[in-house]
Amino acid sequence: MKNVVAVILGGGQGTRLYPLTKNRAKPSVPIAGKFRLIDIPMSNSIHSELEKIFILTQFNSASLNRHIGQTYQFGSLSNKSVRILAAQQTYTSNDWYQGTADAVRQNLSYLVTSKNQTEHVLILAGDHLYRMDYRRLIGYHLLQDADITVGAIPVYREQTSDLGILKAEPEGRITHFVEKPQTDEELAELSVDLTAWSDSIPDAASKPYLASMGIYVFKKEILIEKLEDKSNVDFGRHILPRSIYQSAVYAYPFGGYWEDIGTIKSFYQANLELLDPLPRFDFYNESAPVYTYQYHLPSTKVNQSNIYACMLAEGSIIDRSELNRSIIGLRGIVRSDTRIESSIIMGIDYYEEAAQITENARQGVPPLGIGSGCFIRNAIIDKNVRIGDGVVITNKDGIEHMDAENYSIRDYIVVVPKDAVIPSGTFI
Repeated sequence: MKNVVAVILGGGQGTRLYPLTKNRAKPSVPIAGKFRLIDIPMSNSIHSELEKIFILTQFNSASLNRHIGQTYQFGSLSNKSVRILAAQQTYTSNDWYQGTADAVRQNLSYLVTSKNQTEHVLILAGDHLYRMDYRRLIGYHLLQDADITVGAIPVYREQTSDLGILKAEPEGRITHFVEKPQTDEELAELSVDLTAWSDSIPDAASKPYLASMGIYVFKKEILIEKLEDKSNVDFGRHILPRSIYQSAVYAYPFGGYWEDIGTIKSFYQANLELLDPLPRFDFYNESAPVYTYQYHLPSTKVNQSNIYACMLAEGSIIDRSELNRSIIGLRGIVRSDTRIESSIIMGIDYYEEAAQITENARQGVPPLGIGSGCFIRNAIIDKNVRIGDGVVITNKDGIEHMDAENYSIRDYIVVVPKDAVIPSGTFI
């Protein structure tokens, strides 16, 4: 893998994940109590023995940069390296990234140099949840002598409008590609018989469409050629549809779990699915662990509580409460007589000192964490939130979408943003 460069795209503004992306980039959003989304492609890359990894960032990248710098330190004795390339003004460009392909174009001089001897470029998204050995993908790319190889996964009809849908011949060559098809006419020419792929995709027969996973392998010279055309701004909207008539573009069949964490709903569901007895994505695989920053925190403490199908991260404190199918993040605090159902509590970045708690109470400010006598259901509580006593968060009116001063609702899920304060006695 010495001749392969991995490029992880940090994403744009992440509007569909707002307000979780209000103060952070999409790949920096926490998942599973202690990890961040960027840890998924980073861990996959490390296990795949990729030595050169670049991360392209633009919006709200401070926390992402800090996490990468603190976590992925390979040292001078390792051949591995990770480098963050933030959007910047140069003599050749003074614009922000206009799309995924434009982000790679603006950094091409760093990615492809005579020094790093690059022959192939692996493009990855920073906000997907999956496990993949990229060595198999690149091996397939080389076997097919492909100019471009696209990671592809079977999907149901109802999933197609949010994904790039492709049609491939039995040997894998892509013949059609439509980014986020919206009409039956567009889909009519994209359905494909996947029986020939059943060895790679076990449930292929029940899913008649192939979706791009946002994972691409390019021959170096082909990538340079495509990026010379400034109208190629995005891989999905421009480069792939145009390339299937000009280059050898192949689909790599993937039969494992994959989820695009692009919306509040998909983020919420992907987190809660981790609580299943045998989750489709497994964080407990010791042969291929998901790496993240090593926090030096005390063990979780639980006092006289009832806990069902939950995940409790290090340093959390649960006091005489009831938790059902929920995730409590690092340093998460749940005070007495509180009930939490089907919710994600992201935790706290620091413990408050007793003197600070006393001073805040004098000013009517609740302490960090969840107060006493609260009821929270179907919600996402971001980091460093202060929820007072007797607060009820259930979306009792069944609102689908709204934005209020200190919370938002997306797909009926209440989201309390980072650092918000919910006064005691509040009903949402």
